[in-house]
Amino acid sequence: MKIQGIESLHADAGWRVFSFLKLTTDQPGLVGWSEYNETPGNRGLSAAIRGLAELIIGEDPLAHERLHARLYAATRQVSGGIAGQAIAAIENAALDAKAKALGIPVYALFGGPLRDRMRLYWSHCGNYRLGPQRQFIGKPPLRSLDDIASVAREVRERGFGALKTNPFRFDGEGARINMPGFGRGAGWPELNWDPDLLESFSRQMAAFRDGAGPGVELMLDLNFNFKTEGFLQIARRLEPLALSWLEMDSRDAVALASVRRQTRTPIASCESLHGTRGYRPYFENQSVDVAIVDVVWNGLAQSIKIAALADAYEINVAPHNYFGPICTLMSAHFCAAVPNFRIMELDVDDVPWRDELVTRPPVVEQGHLLLPVGPGWGAEVDEAAIKRHPPKS
Repeated sequence: MKIQGIESLHADAGWRVFSFLKLTTDQPGLVGWSEYNETPGNRGLSAAIRGLAELIIGEDPLAHERLHARLYAATRQVSGGIAGQAIAAIENAALDAKAKALGIPVYALFGGPLRDRMRLYWSHCGNYRLGPQRQFIGKPPLRSLDDIASVAREVRERGFGALKTNPFRFDGEGARINMPGFGRGAGWPELNWDPDLLESFSRQMAAFRDGAGPGVELMLDLNFNFKTEGFLQIARRLEPLALSWLEMDSRDAVALASVRRQTRTPIASCESLHGTRGYRPYFENQSVDVAIVDVVWNGLAQSIKIAALADAYEINVAPHNYFGPICTLMSAHFCAAVPNFRIMELDVDDVPWRDELVTRPPVVEQGHLLLPVGPGWGAEVDEAAIKRHPPKS
């Protein structure tokens, strides 16, 4: 079997674009699919995929490790980042094609499933109800602590046992996302903390606790929005709320380890890293309680290697998954195949037609995602559905 071509398809959701990679082979009707995410922070990813695809036309998709090694060698001087995400998109599509050729699910390529239900947490809880996204997802606005408690109750009532949110800043106009680490809002580029912010985050998470009740786990994702000093101050302030984890991103494994040592709150991190080389210093320095692994950015085969390395350090893993339905299925195969699974991320608030983009959408039952069945990822991309939502440019 040979790779004949690679094509990108895009569906515009109004506030973000779902991007899919179609890998065609010389076997009639045998297509491999993956999904990737081209946000303002990684513009040019589609072009990078097209450029790298030229190197593997005519190669055998069954030899996915060879494909990865070939593409990694070609990008070794700029490894990670957009190059790493481009390789991952191609590798994931090759895995889908390989599993379909063998008539098995992708997780069967890696020893088969260890579980048939993956516990979920409701991710970005409340986030998309703060800004312009709400006009596309059809949810009421979130402006106050009472609104936060209301959406937290919704999480519990819909059967989810955990939620994760991002830090909100309250002012005279209500609540808004605090994201200075990405150049959005006050605090950029210094990334300093202040007492008002600590108070705001404390009230926010207390409202989530009030609404969710004691049986729902709470997580807060700080991303890259503070320096080490700020991360530690926030961790200490929120200790009474007994978060299941406080998530933070740092390029310094030793600095992150110092935060972990000085707080009782478990620390999750690493979602922006690539490959075992990227994760190793965080494991060696005992920087995290939970390692976040992005299957979309690393590729499933490489993600399973990262999970195996984490397991050797007695660390559990959780996928980074805020994308579309194929990404959710790819992450589910990862969660099913690794022994050191913690919990799976899922964006619940989204455009109502998201799952129409695939022939068999992910199945959620009482806060769990059910094991995908069928060859490959367990679903095909519906190209007609994608065409109903063409990109604006």
